[in-house]
Amino acid sequence: MKISIFSVSSGGGMLAAHLTAALGDEACRHPEKATLEILRQAFVCADALVCIMAAGIVVRAIGPICRDKWVDPCVIVVDERGEYVISLLSGHHGGGNDLARRIAAITGGQAVITTASDVLGRTAVDLWAERNGLLVRSQRKKLTTVAARLVNHGVINFFSNCRCTEVPKDFHVVDNPAEADIVLTCNEHLPAGALCFSPRNLVVGIGCNRGTSVEEIGAAVTQTCRQHDLHEGSIGGVATIDAKIGEEGLVRFAARNGLPLHCFSKERLNRIPGISESVHALAAVGAKGVAEPAAMLAAASGEVPGQLIVGKMKWSNVTTAVAVRKIECMG
Repeated sequence: MKISIFSVSSGGGMLAAHLTAALGDEACRHPEKATLEILRQAFVCADALVCIMAAGIVVRAIGPICRDKWVDPCVIVVDERGEYVISLLSGHHGGGNDLARRIAAITGGQAVITTASDVLGRTAVDLWAERNGLLVRSQRKKLTTVAARLVNHGVINFFSNCRCTEVPKDFHVVDNPAEADIVLTCNEHLPAGALCFSPRNLVVGIGCNRGTSVEEIGAAVTQTCRQHDLHEGSIGGVATIDAKIGEEGLVRFAARNGLPLHCFSKERLNRIPGISESVHALAAVGAKGVAEPAAMLAAASGEVPGQLIVGKMKWSNVTTAVAVRKIECMG
């Protein structure tokens, strides 16, 4: 986080110097007396503004240029004695509430948090999704609607067709997605009405002939997902046999999509029971199969292999399979 610290008085300047030292490399103190224009310029490029001054000055400076919670930096207002540390803007998504608490711990003051979910002890839906690495699949205004419902009613309905270990205490698990306020799914097609998230818990196992292009591998993965109603954005990794660790098309596919490439020895692949065995794979690389066991191993929770949800599919030069990793959801 890039934190810009501003002050308008000598006392504020002393506190700014103290905070800059305490926050370390993240923080940058602006030595000149802050003006409205300086604050506005910083608002565009910083992740966080810490303003040691009256809240009114800050409101007048940034009010005309605020956009929305998804793009605005967090803004913290502190009095020059450090007694009150106010999270003024972007408390959740921008990290303002956490930063206010950090600064209050440094100054010995009181973090002033006004977001309703924090005050009432409710789950902050946006932070819950962020902490668990979930993709927002719905329009963001739905997130605001569901968050308000949780604040007002104390509980919301939650449906998941993923392997999920636990959910927050104010999420009521339902069996029908039509009844849910929040749906967690790795499917491409989404239920109407709900706020939908997708985890990155799918692992695609891939076997391929030598020299197979990145385009051909990508097309096979896309078709695999389409035929099984899986969202490609839910892919969290690809897996294969270690004999393919330098296969250019496979390496480029993983890199192009920002995915880790997991490689396993033939011995480990051969220990996975119940897979679709291949005489060709056994002759070529010494493994009974590649796509299925590789996907299951890469999706493992501890020593337990991931659940195979798409068995081996054959294409001209590629085989694919998909396994799902259990989601360790944090509250």
